[in-house]
Amino acid sequence: MAAHTPAASRRRWGSTVAGVLVLGVMLFPLYWMLNTALQPDSGLLQVDPVPGSLDLSGFSKAIGDQGGHLLTSLLVSFGAVAICLAVSAPAAYGLARFGLRGSRTIVFGTLITQMVPGIVIANALYNSYVDLGLVNSYFGLMLADASLGIPFSIVLMRSFMVSIPGEVIEAAEIDGAGPVRVFLRVVLPMSRNSLITSGLFAFLFSWSDFMFALTLNTTDDVKPITLGIYQYIGAHVGDWGAVMAASVLSAVPAAVLLVLAQRYIAAGITGGSVK
Repeated sequence: MAAHTPAASRRRWGSTVAGVLVLGVMLFPLYWMLNTALQPDSGLLQVDPVPGSLDLSGFSKAIGDQGGHLLTSLLVSFGAVAICLAVSAPAAYGLARFGLRGSRTIVFGTLITQMVPGIVIANALYNSYVDLGLVNSYFGLMLADASLGIPFSIVLMRSFMVSIPGEVIEAAEIDGAGPVRVFLRVVLPMSRNSLITSGLFAFLFSWSDFMFALTLNTTDDVKPITLGIYQYIGAHVGDWGAVMAASVLSAVPAAVLLVLAQRYIAAGITGGSVK
């Protein structure tokens, strides 16, 4: 193995320093949000760069005011994930395995739907939701949020399922397994990484949704955390500690899921790139 030259060492250290600086810039807003949350009695412009003591009263107030909205977001997001996977997994398998005519056009059209502005979809859905009685309902918001993740999930899982060896599926069919059993017992377990990755992104899409939450709800019966924080800022604009504490709490579920699923994400995204 060749020894590292001084120039190579300098480049490596330079890359490390540059990476740390970029990471610091990206994480600084999160740090300032947490720092402000720990100083609830300070104005937005009087926050110390480093908190002298840990004051959790802002978090207590945020939990009391926004705890129900956090639970609403969790319920809606997990429901949207279930709907998204229930629709996109069979669709991806059909596009990957059944040799459908025009499957590439269907996949391309699925990608095109991601380019439609959210406000256009929300306005179109509102009239349909009024007729169906889905306005101000948990299930209605779950359906709308699931639509955000379905196109991405179909494309991701299709690229993974295409790489599943046909011999494995044929062996299961020879053993007497029907199409549904093959899908449930063979394809889905082998597609675990792409399923977890798709589910995580569907959760993030739903968790961060604001447009559907604002458009499809006219009362406070179903209010996710994004809409709660939006209205919270207007009502408590002087209490930035509580506002920032609510923002920190809203980031925790997504951060925890990202940490738990990070190894599945890397495998799920790159799994279909090599056949």
